[in-house]
Amino acid sequence: MNHPWMRSASAGAVVAAAAITNAACVTSHVQADRAPETASKASAHRAHAEAISVPAGYQVEAVATGLTAPVAVAFDDAGHVYVLEAGGTYEGASPPRLLEIGEAGALKAVATGTPVSKSGRGAPVRGGGGAPWTGVTWYEGAFYVAASGAREGGGQILRVTPEGSITPIVAELPTLGDHRASGPVIGPDGLLYFGIGSATNAGVVGADNVERGWVRRFPSFHDVACKNLVLMGDNYRTPNTLTRKPGSESITGGLVAFGERVDSGEKIEGKLPCTGAILRVPPTGGRPELVAWGFRDPFGLAFTPEGRLVATDTGMEPRGSRPVQNAPDVLWMIEEGRWYGFPDFAAGEPVWHPAGGALDRPPRLLATHPDTPPMPAVRFGLRSSPGRLDFSRSESFGYVGEAFVAQAGDPELKAGVQVVRVALDTGVVTPFAVNRAGPLPASQGEGGGLERPVDARFDPRGEALYVVDVGLLEGAEHKPVKGSGVLWRVTHTKPARAAHDKTPAVHEARRR
Repeated sequence: MNHPWMRSASAGAVVAAAAITNAACVTSHVQADRAPETASKASAHRAHAEAISVPAGYQVEAVATGLTAPVAVAFDDAGHVYVLEAGGTYEGASPPRLLEIGEAGALKAVATGTPVSKSGRGAPVRGGGGAPWTGVTWYEGAFYVAASGAREGGGQILRVTPEGSITPIVAELPTLGDHRASGPVIGPDGLLYFGIGSATNAGVVGADNVERGWVRRFPSFHDVACKNLVLMGDNYRTPNTLTRKPGSESITGGLVAFGERVDSGEKIEGKLPCTGAILRVPPTGGRPELVAWGFRDPFGLAFTPEGRLVATDTGMEPRGSRPVQNAPDVLWMIEEGRWYGFPDFAAGEPVWHPAGGALDRPPRLLATHPDTPPMPAVRFGLRSSPGRLDFSRSESFGYVGEAFVAQAGDPELKAGVQVVRVALDTGVVTPFAVNRAGPLPASQGEGGGLERPVDARFDPRGEALYVVDVGLLEGAEHKPVKGSGVLWRVTHTKPARAAHDKTPAVHEARRR
């Protein structure tokens, strides 16, 4: 390392670790470097609303079908509905698009991002905006889109006019690794808040990241600290799949590039923008300001009716050079300036804690910690993959003040694949919309309901909850199936249920 303020120290330990491949975030899946399956696969996925169970007095309908990897929904001042398609990062992939949903689910392109050329890099189109596009919001006459630029060398926040003009207001975001940009959302202060996920599963670049493709494209990329940190000095030995030499190995430290070692007491210089963080900028753009850091993937951002920022976050997984077992997905109440624990804490608990418990215990990466991380407001089910969320503000829909969270789920664990409602005052999570066949994607049953819900958003009047469903993901690479995505709408047809509603709650998700 060549940071000017570093000092030399003794060589750190080498920790052997096998790369363990597991399911990852849906937003990583939809930007896989492989072409999507054909539309014939999508035809096998039927959008049957009756296959989805919701509380009595509510109904579900499919508003739009035939979408390819949709990831977010937004509304303009007139209440018109728009859906964001992520786009792919493989040669010949469809570019990311912002679509208006018209009568009978008709799709009209508002703006189109950068397609990937034969060189495997993005070709600039109308001001940029490389795939995947991963989030959208509307504010004062324009859309704001998170564009992660996985092939272009950095992410952007884009301002998109209703006429389709694209202008980057923030550029060179570190979004080249496992997790992407998220949000954006507008705060009560009129500023634009967005998240950036970590580059890695648990702070160390390993063979799992090589397999995902980004280490080959950007071999110097790694997690970027928001503030200065000091390392313990452990290094991790993993197969070096970048070479064709049989048995080749690589030794890599924490928070550095693949194949770089670190020493005990080595200092890592913080800088902005960074990974694993929530940042903000004015809608006119400018230098990002740090809000909070120490997240793995702060994908779902929202403000409570009282103006408090909350974020969903996915737990570390048992894969890569530094696998972590049983780290839960959570929802955080965000405190400005706070550090939330990544990569040494999961849901407020140290991953190396000698007292045992649910978490596997890899060595800690950081010699000192910036803060004692808080406990999460809510613990979700293991690898339920919470996505975007919104709060009910209308008596006509019911459950006023509760959060509605889309969960993409993990079929292997039979977790997620639903929309849940969360009472923040108690931390209790209750299923709201789930497939009648159980907590599995529709493609694994016979119904044809939810497949991979990633966004839940109320319309401007608060009378309807829109749910974005990515659609089918095929094979071990989780390739998106063209035309299999759905936009669902949930409405209330009977008087709102009383506050003492007896719908069974998921008590193991209670706040700690």
